[in-house]
Order: sequence, then C-alpha cells, then structure tokens
Amino acid sequence: MSHFSTIKTKIKHKPQLVEALELLQYDVQQDQELINPLDHQHEKVKVDVSIGNDIGFRLNKQTKNYELVTDIQTWKHSTPPQRMVEKITQEYAIELIAREIKKKGFEIETQKRNVDNNVELVATRWV
Repeated sequence: MSHFSTIKTKIKHKPQLVEALELLQYDVQQDQELINPLDHQHEKVKVDVSIGNDIGFRLNKQTKNYELVTDIQTWKHSTPPQRMVEKITQEYAIELIAREIKKKGFEIETQKRNVDNNVELVATRWV
C-alpha cells in the first residue's frame, strides 16, 4: 500500500524555503493539500508549501522544522528524494546567509558554484 512519508530537514524559515524553491524553478503553492490517488482511501495531507500535487513541506510543530512530505513508493522525479532535499537545503542556506549579510550592511559581490557543487559567496562592505 502506498502512503505519504516524511523526510526531516533543518529548514526553519518559510520565506527562505519558498525563495529557494522558486530559485530552483519549482511551481510553489502555499497551504495546499496533497492527495495520494494510489491509496484506496485517497489519503490526504495538508502542507504549508507544495511543489506540485505530490511533494510538499509541512511544519513539524515539535521540532519547528519543515519536513518534506511525499509518497516515496510512487516517486516519479529524476532526482532521488534525499538528493532533492540536499539541493533545496543548499539553496535555502544561501538565501539565509544572503539575508543576514544584507542585514549587516554587506553586499554580495559574487556568487559562484564550484565543480564539486560548493557555493562561494564574496561579500563586501564600505566602512
């Protein structure tokens, strides 16, 4: 039987999560309900942020982290679920860092991705 699974993340801030998903070119919807059509009772789950009708993020009220919610057994995307979480988490971290840098009066001069997929940010500030 098919059912929704959750994958834990360290993502805590919804605005940066949404921004990261949009930068990765996902069609982002908020406050949606995922429906599992393969489940005989059509299992439903409410999510805070969704990307399509089969993947979403729901706030875990205990950990205060957003968890990825999807049906692993019917996963049809080319990127495996754990790798997708890694890519989203990386973009999320870049968004968080960029926001903090700007709050402290810095400007991002350059942002580049190395061949090993590490991201290098160079920030400057006039004093």
